[in-house]
Amino acid sequence: MTEDNIGARLQDQVRQEAQEKRGLNIVSGGSKTMLGRRPAGDVLAVSGHRGIVDYDPRELVLSARAGTPLAEIEQTLADNNQMLAFEPPHFGDHATLGGTIACGLSGPRRPYAGAARDFVLGCRLLNGKAEILRFGGQVMKNVAGYDISRLMAGAWGTLGVLLEVSLKVLPRPAAVTTLYHECSAADAITLMSGLLGKALPVDAACYYKGQCYLRLAGSERSVHEARRKLPGDALSPRSHFWQRLGEQQLSFFNGDKPLWRIVVKPDTPPLALGGEWLFDWGGAQRWLFSDNDAQQIRGVVQQHGGHATMFRGGDRDGEVFQPLAEPLRLLHQRLKTSFDPQGIFNPGRMYAEL
Repeated sequence: MTEDNIGARLQDQVRQEAQEKRGLNIVSGGSKTMLGRRPAGDVLAVSGHRGIVDYDPRELVLSARAGTPLAEIEQTLADNNQMLAFEPPHFGDHATLGGTIACGLSGPRRPYAGAARDFVLGCRLLNGKAEILRFGGQVMKNVAGYDISRLMAGAWGTLGVLLEVSLKVLPRPAAVTTLYHECSAADAITLMSGLLGKALPVDAACYYKGQCYLRLAGSERSVHEARRKLPGDALSPRSHFWQRLGEQQLSFFNGDKPLWRIVVKPDTPPLALGGEWLFDWGGAQRWLFSDNDAQQIRGVVQQHGGHATMFRGGDRDGEVFQPLAEPLRLLHQRLKTSFDPQGIFNPGRMYAEL
């Protein structure tokens, strides 16, 4: 089936479902089905809509259809010594570009290079009226007014079906080294958050099982000089530590309690919540395995100006994401109505009323 035929099929299915006011569960590779609230509706399969549309390494821009495997995109970039700087997790062999952007997830490099949304330049979108719309372009200065294309990053498919995405990519660093040393959680937070304001080539920092890990990436000279200023021994690259962290393959993630993703200011002291902790993003993203009451967890986190998501496990029919304040809920509802008037796309995937 040609790409035009696949696009027409998707349009026909959306048009039919909108007329019947039935929900659509947008599925590509299915690698992130376990995230968010429980999926509902008839399956709208977009994995067949795949392929890199345009890529010029000299321009540092790649455009691909949403069903393109993430592994294919990353291999193409690696062949040209380039990368997706936001280091997206796959969570499986079948991760695709569309699902990656729709979930808006970023890896360990996020605080130092930017989030997934920061690298989205443009997109083609199928809305709830079965119209194919194009937003943005292939240059950073294309942005004017509302940046609709970046709005799709982290919308979990609730606003429309991503058909094509254009991304800014970056060169791979010439040198990469990871240092690690033993310390307390409080000392790790002080060190990691302090490094965010220093001119050192740190591009990942986490605290795991009593050890603080710092990744240095840049020119050979800058990495060499930074090693002399920072504590710790060099970690073998064969450990693939950061990849295992991003893919949640470290032993920490084998817990059987609900896994909470907590986002706070990097210098926030350790929170008074029992459970097993791992700090990523220089202290800003904290993973917690805990069977504590959701309201208690969110209450403590909100006291520190943060938010908490029940990332895995627990009740997937309840409040998975941080509940919205009323002004934000109304804004989300207006956006949903504008793009998806009949409310057919991924109904209830983020919030029950959306």
